[in-house]
Amino acid sequence: MRVLVVNAGSSSLKVSLVGADGEEVVNHELKASAGRFKNSNLKTAVAAMEGVDAVGHRVVHGGPRYTGSVRIDARVVAYLHSIADLAPLHMPAAITAIMAVRKLLPRIPAAACFDTSFHSTIPASAATYAIPERWRRRYGIKRYGFHGFSHAYAARRVSDLLSVPQADLRIVTCHLGSGASLAAVSGGRSVDTTMGFTPLEGLVMATRSGSIDPGVILWLQRHERMTEHQLTEALDGRSGLLGLAGTEDMREVLDRRAAGDEEAGLAFDVYIHRLRACTASMASAMNGLDALVFTGGVGENSAVVRAEAAAGLRFLGIEIDAETNAAIKGDGDVSSRQAIVRTLVVHAREDVEVARDVRRLLAERP
Repeated sequence: MRVLVVNAGSSSLKVSLVGADGEEVVNHELKASAGRFKNSNLKTAVAAMEGVDAVGHRVVHGGPRYTGSVRIDARVVAYLHSIADLAPLHMPAAITAIMAVRKLLPRIPAAACFDTSFHSTIPASAATYAIPERWRRRYGIKRYGFHGFSHAYAARRVSDLLSVPQADLRIVTCHLGSGASLAAVSGGRSVDTTMGFTPLEGLVMATRSGSIDPGVILWLQRHERMTEHQLTEALDGRSGLLGLAGTEDMREVLDRRAAGDEEAGLAFDVYIHRLRACTASMASAMNGLDALVFTGGVGENSAVVRAEAAAGLRFLGIEIDAETNAAIKGDGDVSSRQAIVRTLVVHAREDVEVARDVRRLLAERP
């Protein structure tokens, strides 16, 4: 079965045709800005795909209703509209893509595959916020977690690379891209993650703040009379690396840091500090660590980020080989010989996981 995978992110729209063996037959990456893209570009990309048997849409948030992939119908689309504000950089783009592809391929079965599904195994102790019960019960406020397909693929790939069953591994998966999150994956199951009710919590990201004291928001509302829209726009779109260094591009941050730019240096230090702290937190959720894996655009391509993160995690048994880390291309192990915990780099393949989910869903009786 060939599955057309549509991955609408905050900074790009990826469209790929994945064969039964997991290989990409064709792929296109379209530009997007704040989750918006040109329908004409999507139409051109889909038209180039031949032999599509099913469609899988990566959807960031399933809300409290969906903990697994579902066939798309009008009821599903209506629900996605109702929870769009839970991920304002992602959900509108996913919904637009779903509607556009339904028009282009009206007779092909399609599924909504949720990033939050992988994290539905997180125990209540890690998923529950210490907030009033009414909020938790009425609105389903809890830690949902995101980048689930990336974390799931990275953990499976580490198992293959190390020739160790997933059941025997405790892995911290680091998805570092425009959006960034970590997951604690024990025995192939997510047991904790850094993102929460929305994709705003956790690590410092390209334009997102990550975790901040909620009192800051209350203070700004009180003293600056800031509206919900203003706060959302600022925390989602003008914070993170952009807020610290004036650029959301980690490559530019690294270049400016190397040239002695103080703002870029601070931005990098804040990014690494949060990354180290959250990695240690994820390891504690599993009572130890066997492997650390970097994936996503920054995780795969920045040897400096990997090296600096690992340098502050030696107490966990993490140590990387500088030459291997600098030279690696593709998937592989960058650990030093003395390392107790293995450190690996894995190319993100969310499309493979989405395609697997679609095949599993369609194999079930309707």
